[in-house]
Amino acid sequence: MARELDVRGLHCPLPILRTRRQLDHMAAGEELIVLVTDPASVIDFRHFCNTTAHELVEHSAQGGVFTYRIRRGEG
Repeated sequence: MARELDVRGLHCPLPILRTRRQLDHMAAGEELIVLVTDPASVIDFRHFCNTTAHELVEHSAQGGVFTYRIRRGEG
């Protein structure tokens, strides 16, 4: 079961910073679902996962809310 982090209403860089903090307290392989309303998050979350060991498993947008499922990587 994935954990959920709701950062709706926050703007860059807070969604990424809070996501990183949450992932730091999780075990490798665990998944985090992040709910975001900042449109810039699409670029931010892709870049974050491309530059870390974390995997962007899926993302979607509906009603102005962006949802990201991230799998915690090693290290």
